[in-house]
Order: sequence, then structure tokens, then C-alpha cells
Amino acid sequence: MVSESPMLVIIGGGNMGTALVQGVLRSGHEPTTITIVEVNQERRRELSRMFAKVVVVDSIPNCRDVVVAVKPHDAAQVCADAAARGAKRLISIAAGVRIATLQKASGDTVRVVRAMPNTAALVGLAATAMAVAPSCDGADRAWARGLLEAIGLVVELDESRLDAFTGLVGSGPAYVFYLAEALREAAVVQGFDAETSATLVAQVLAGSAALLQREPHGAEQLRQRVTSPNGTTAAGVAALDVGRVREAVVAAVRAATLRSKELGNE
Repeated sequence: MVSESPMLVIIGGGNMGTALVQGVLRSGHEPTTITIVEVNQERRRELSRMFAKVVVVDSIPNCRDVVVAVKPHDAAQVCADAAARGAKRLISIAAGVRIATLQKASGDTVRVVRAMPNTAALVGLAATAMAVAPSCDGADRAWARGLLEAIGLVVELDESRLDAFTGLVGSGPAYVFYLAEALREAAVVQGFDAETSATLVAQVLAGSAALLQREPHGAEQLRQRVTSPNGTTAAGVAALDVGRVREAVVAAVRAATLRSKELGNE
């Protein structure tokens, strides 16, 4: 007798897989309706401690709804294995692996969604793009969006836009952390100790992000409100302009976008 398939199977118990489990639990899923597949024995022990009532196994069980959260080079094989165990629809969050590759591996009977969350999924504040295969219908879209919204904001894009999304949003936290590193170093140069510098910079970024969340289209206006003519902020912003920081940020997003395209072609 075949046992009833779990309602959601998440393949891969790394950071992103774990973040998704945490998100769907917060959104109201019963722990017993979730199965995590993780091949590493020590990691399975950790996951069992983290999620007491979630099923944690070392191989893919009979399944229907699947999230593939493995390394990109493993994604196609995992999709094929999930399809062989009965998967009917799946979300892949493997970076750079295109829908055509996922679909070919899964077979024509599986509806495929490709998603790109960023690292803020770890605190439930991700920005995620999703693109769907032609076979997906409205119910599949709603299912995928519902799961992904458990870790933050979700936008649906044509797959052709996912490389640009990766360059901007997928890599975006690293740009912010890079700025935080620079601000922390500047604070130390000005005489603050390392611990105080880190705390102050984190608060500056958190407060600024909260203001920008309140006025998402108002970055320029927010900057202007802080920048009094001939004041301290004006002097600092002028130094950033001399250093061509704005152009460097645009170049960073362009470079990351191009690299995402290259990875998708490899």
C-alpha cells in the first residue's frame, strides 16, 4: 500500500530551504505536512532539532508539490528524481537554472516554476521573482506565489528578466553590505571603536530602509531632505559624486546581470 504523499516536500535543507520552511510554518502550515529531504546526516540532525514535528528524510518520498532548493548543478537530476516519485508541480530556487532545463528534466507532466529569492529570506524579508512554464495555470501561479510570499515580497516576471533581477535584487544585499563595510571602516577612522561602529552603521541602514519602505519611490526626495545646502551631508554626497559611486553601482548591477546570463548558458 502506497502511503499518502506529504503536502509539501522541500528538497535541500540549506539556508534557503530552511528559510522557506520557517516561512511556511509562520504562514500557518502544519509542521506534519512538510517534509525536508537532506542528504547530509549531520544537517538532518540539525533540522530535526530546529523543526521538531517536520519530517526530515534522506531521500525523496512520494510527492506532489515540491520545492527544489539544491545547488544549481544538482537541480536537473533532483527534478528528474522528484518527477519519478510523482511530483506534479515544483518550484526551483536553484540560481541560474532555466525553465527549459528544469522542464526537460522533469518531463511534460510536471508544471515548473523558477524562482529567485534573495538572502533576506533568512529573516522573512526576501524579494523574490518567479517565472512560470507555459504549462502552468492560475492555480499553479497562486500556489507558487503563496509559498514564496511566506518569505517576503514576490513579483512575477518573464523569465527573460530574471538575469536583471538577479543582478539587482539577488546580488543587491551584497552591495548594501559592501556599503556597510565602508561606513564601518570610516567610523573607525573617525575614532569609534569597532563594536560601536558596527552598531551605528546597522542602525543607519535599518532606519533608512524603514523610511524608504514608507516612501518606496522617494529615494531622491529623502536624500534631498537630509542634504541641506552647504551642510555636512552635502559635503559627503559631493565626495561620493567625485568618486563616481553612482556610476559604480550601475556598473555593478550590469556586471552581475551579465554574469547571471553567462551562468545560465553554462
